[in-house]
Amino acid sequence: MRRIFPYLGILCALAVGIVLYEYPVGPASRAVSVSPAASSTVVVVPSLFHQDSPAAYESAHASPASQAGSTSPASLSHGQVAPREGAPVTRQQSPAPAAPEKSANVSTPPVSPVAQAPAPAPAAEQASPDSASSALRAALVNILCYAPAGSQLHSISGSGVFIDSKGIILTNAHIAQYFLLSDRGVSCTIRTGSPATDAYKASLIFISPAWLHANSTVLTQNLPTGTGEYDFALLAVTSSATDAPLPAAFPAVSLANQPPAVDTPVVIASFGAQFLSSSQIRSGLSPTLVFGSVKSVFTFGTNTVDVFSLGGSAAAQEGSSGGGVADASGSLVGTLTTSTVTGATDTRVLSAITASYIRSEYASEMGEPLDSLLSQPTATSVNDFSSQISPLESIITASI
Repeated sequence: MRRIFPYLGILCALAVGIVLYEYPVGPASRAVSVSPAASSTVVVVPSLFHQDSPAAYESAHASPASQAGSTSPASLSHGQVAPREGAPVTRQQSPAPAAPEKSANVSTPPVSPVAQAPAPAPAAEQASPDSASSALRAALVNILCYAPAGSQLHSISGSGVFIDSKGIILTNAHIAQYFLLSDRGVSCTIRTGSPATDAYKASLIFISPAWLHANSTVLTQNLPTGTGEYDFALLAVTSSATDAPLPAAFPAVSLANQPPAVDTPVVIASFGAQFLSSSQIRSGLSPTLVFGSVKSVFTFGTNTVDVFSLGGSAAAQEGSSGGGVADASGSLVGTLTTSTVTGATDTRVLSAITASYIRSEYASEMGEPLDSLLSQPTATSVNDFSSQISPLESIITASI
């Protein structure tokens, strides 16, 4: 799914921008970073990858309609991912082709039919929707990254979710890539609350190398797009951003093992910021919580449920990238990655990659289950990953 990033004309008129989409625009500079309080010209841009047109998923090769009302997956504006050649995104339970929505930089990857969608996962022990939304709301964070004054990198705002009480945050790779750029003056802060305020400092403990290689030029693209494939990363809280001590345990939601079925009721949480000014993002950004359901499911392979569409809602806006989708049991079943970003929010198409896909892809890339990383001390994870930062940074800055 590709992410969404509108209003470029307005943003370009600003001196320095905090991009609410996950990928920055323009070459990076090694100038010293600017504190958010040091300049009133800092522009914050909500991050979200733009989604490809529904036509990218509804092709003549798609299987006949079998799920009424299904729509194609979307990309979030908060940082789009450049389309990769030959990366198939297959629709499961595909409906008849729908009229494509207008979207900037639309690209159509090859689509393969799915003979049969996998059987729905067994129903989880049900909790009340209110308790699930409360848990997800408590685990939600805003990720704000400031680019140095004078550089052509944008400052960005995105979302993330605590998935472990030790302080491990799941977010998108197109947001977390900014944590690779500290030697270029980029600084990132984890914010919580309503409105969001500085709370923690964090470090990378995983970002998909496959995503970095597939999207190595995103930092220099104005309207990156993507499917959501490989678009996940993990951060670990390392210190407090204030004088307050770190909590003994962070509010967290568990990462699901099974994907949701079509029509599964869900709650969606993010720090959407598309309609806010930079100053409002810095001082008045509050969470967006929406109740909805899974509209349709897709695969990157043959019969696995890797992506699901949530239709339109208040969450379908820039800045939502990295936000969470929880089922009625309170488990995190998906991470927001892409969306369309034009028109009224209730007419947009918001999509998420599944927790089961994240688990599977991590195991494929790292050769061990994700739970192995989650079980070890965060200080160990941060130290183990530190040696990878320089070579991974070189992948995304080679063209700058």
